[in-house]
Amino acid sequence: MEFSSKLLEKAVQEVAQLPGIGKRTALRLVLYLLKQPAEQTLFLTDALQNMRNNIKFCTSCHTISDFDVCEICNNTSRNHKTICVVEDVRDVMAIENTQQYKGIYHVLGGKISPIDGIGPSQLTITSLVNKVKNDGIEEVIFALSSTMEGDTTNFYIYKQLKDLDVKTSTIARGISVGDELEYADEVTLGRSIVYRIPFENSLKNS
Repeated sequence: MEFSSKLLEKAVQEVAQLPGIGKRTALRLVLYLLKQPAEQTLFLTDALQNMRNNIKFCTSCHTISDFDVCEICNNTSRNHKTICVVEDVRDVMAIENTQQYKGIYHVLGGKISPIDGIGPSQLTITSLVNKVKNDGIEEVIFALSSTMEGDTTNFYIYKQLKDLDVKTSTIARGISVGDELEYADEVTLGRSIVYRIPFENSLKNS
C-alpha cells in the first residue's frame, strides 16, 4: 500500500495494530478522522491518553476501575460471600448485563495456556486462594469460557480450593463448548449463572 504522506502512513500503521483491524480498515478510520473537526480528534486522543494514564485495577477483584477499589466491590448490597471467577473485564460486563448475579468477582487476567507461555503464576490465582482463605467466602463460581484452556484453569483452581471450606460451582453449559463468554447472549448467560452446578458434577460429565 503506497501512501502520499509519511504522517498518514504512520497513523495507519498504529491503528492497524488494534485487534481485528487490517490496513485497509485502518486507512478508512484515519481518513474519517481527518475529515472531522480537529477538536473531535483531540477529544479521542485526550480520552485515550487520560484512560492510559489514570486507569486503575481494583485491589480486591483486579477488574479495571477508576478507583483503587471498584464500585462492585464497594457496594455493600452485593453478596460478598460469593465470588464469580472470570477471565477479564469483558466477562464482568457481560455477566452484569444479565442482572442475574449479585455477588462479587475475581478477574484472573487470562487463562492457563502453556502453548502461549501463560502459567498459573501469570494469573491472579494466588490472591483468589488467599481471599477464600481469609474472607469467609462461601461459594466460588467458575465462569470461564468453555474452551480447553478455560477448563484447565477451572480444574487448576479447583485443586487449590478443594481442601478449603468453600462450595465450588460452574456455570451451566447453556454456553456452547468452545464459545467465549463475552459473545453469549444475555438470556443464555443469565440462565447459566442462575442454574449453575457443583463443579464436581462437571468433572463427571467431561
